[in-house]
Amino acid sequence: MLHINELTYRVEGRALLARATLAVPAGQKVGLVGRNGAGKSTLFALIRGALAPDDGTISLQRNARLGHVAQEAPAGPESLLETVLAADTERAALLAEAETASDPHRIADIHTRLTDIDAHSAPARAGRILAGLGFSAEEQARPCADFSGGWRMRVALAGVLFSAPDVLLLDEPSNYLDLEGTLWLTDYLRTYPHTVVLISHDREILNAVPDMIVHLTEKRLFPYPGNFDRFERLRAQRIEQQLQLKARQDEQRRHLQAFVDRFRAKASKARQAQSRLKAIAKLAPIPDIVEERMVPFTFPDPRPLASPLIRLEDAATGYGETRILSGLNLRIDSDDRIALLGKNGNGKSTLAKLLSGRLPLQAGALRKHKKVDIAYIAQHQLDELDAARTPYDYFEALMPEATIAQRRSRCAAAGFGHAHADLAVGKLSGGEKARLLLAVATFHGPHMLILDEPTNHLDIDARSALITALAEYQGAVILISHDVHLIETSIDRLWLVADGTVTPFEGDVDDYRRLVLESERGAPRPGPGRERPASGPQASAEARATARREAAERRREIAPLRKAAEAAEKRCHALTDRRAAIDAALGEPGLFERNAERALQLTRERGQVEKEIAAAEAAWLEALEAYETARAEVEGA
Repeated sequence: MLHINELTYRVEGRALLARATLAVPAGQKVGLVGRNGAGKSTLFALIRGALAPDDGTISLQRNARLGHVAQEAPAGPESLLETVLAADTERAALLAEAETASDPHRIADIHTRLTDIDAHSAPARAGRILAGLGFSAEEQARPCADFSGGWRMRVALAGVLFSAPDVLLLDEPSNYLDLEGTLWLTDYLRTYPHTVVLISHDREILNAVPDMIVHLTEKRLFPYPGNFDRFERLRAQRIEQQLQLKARQDEQRRHLQAFVDRFRAKASKARQAQSRLKAIAKLAPIPDIVEERMVPFTFPDPRPLASPLIRLEDAATGYGETRILSGLNLRIDSDDRIALLGKNGNGKSTLAKLLSGRLPLQAGALRKHKKVDIAYIAQHQLDELDAARTPYDYFEALMPEATIAQRRSRCAAAGFGHAHADLAVGKLSGGEKARLLLAVATFHGPHMLILDEPTNHLDIDARSALITALAEYQGAVILISHDVHLIETSIDRLWLVADGTVTPFEGDVDDYRRLVLESERGAPRPGPGRERPASGPQASAEARATARREAAERRREIAPLRKAAEAAEKRCHALTDRRAAIDAALGEPGLFERNAERALQLTRERGQVEKEIAAAEAAWLEALEAYETARAEVEGA
């Protein structure tokens, strides 16, 4: 279906792709992965013909239709349904021709073809796709121009899905979807009857949809059978095998070279030495595996506060005179991990703004701990960063009394080393902007993080780093995200935002997925407050909820072990710094001649510090082992 042969493409003299080759059979579902900047979107542009390769070819099966989501979202006066129907250009052309055709034979051909492509059921099919992506029947009749850019991009996605191309190219389609739309799209793509090539950083989609993962790395395309989890296992095995092979080859090379070096000068061994030189030359070099290091996210732990941090009592909020949420009776404790579920427009962001103090209360009571510090991080805030400032400028404002070295050290810890600390924000990538926003918002150790779609600009490795940081963070977390993997690994409780209020959802994400898909298929949907018997799936959901609460309690229990390990590590660093200072003092020229007593005192002090370092390192290793053992037990429970 799709063949890429010896493809090379350069940008400003730098090769993004070099002799890349790939064959995608008809009906194959492919997940294209790789670090940000590797060239995934560029490869899509080459496949579409928007860019021309420097060398090599890209070919599609004859008469195959290629579809992708256009960057320009539809914004005309046509209704959403009309816009999606127009995406099937063949159907639209046939219907237009049927209005004017006079030749009976041509009229017959038109209606035969319309029947073949099931044109008469098209409005119903288009409506189901729009409904799956979050549009009600009333909204489907409204003009595209009435909707914001993000919603219009959903319409563009609906159009390309409705047209059902033979090769479907999707570049991060979940970025403009909510959790419900992502769940529906994942289910839809699993049964899509044609070829799909998908760029995504969403682990859930990459595990559910593709039957082949293609890794774009080292300027080439490496296919792996199976989903993303299997890709990670196979890639780890490949790296291990390559490292072992390189070690064996290096040893063989050293052995041959040692013979050459020893006997090259002896006439009796010259021929044998020459033979070994030829053998060395024929050894195909095996490149080192260079894995780009992912700088971790770090969220400073807050000072402990008594629970609850926030309590809502019959509260209501909205915008102006419009009430969005009411009847809110909720409590947030200092160790809560809560994800907000519900379709876009139901009020998830409204609740987040209320909790963060960005939206006033219209009725009821909101009681906050008087010392609580809340960090609110939303996707739109990326656009609020000053494009002319640098990461260093932001840390300078946060650390006015610190030295330049201290500020640059914090910049580097946040992922902005020498090359990026002085780069204008306007020149940073989306992922780098997201990293800066998180670092600035959490700088002072807030007691609660409210994260509204924090992963949209993060690749898979960065998302994994975020999951690790959230697991180690000691404050409360409120999360709005379409990333199922992030929710499942970081959250202990689920709240459903629906029907103008917020209620606990007693189940897990799998239960919610079934609820969403059944709702889209027309099955009855239980309301958030409707009671259900505690049997079957509900009973298992309650058991899973209990297990999550127990896991949260175990994490709280091992928190002192983590703090002890961190304190021991800090002591080791402090003693090491003290030893370095003593060494610097002892290294002063002429110290022993000028002040022998001072030199002797420093020498004795250094010996004592050496003993303290040895004891501190032993204590650190012991504390770290205790923490790692306890954490492994928690994660395995």
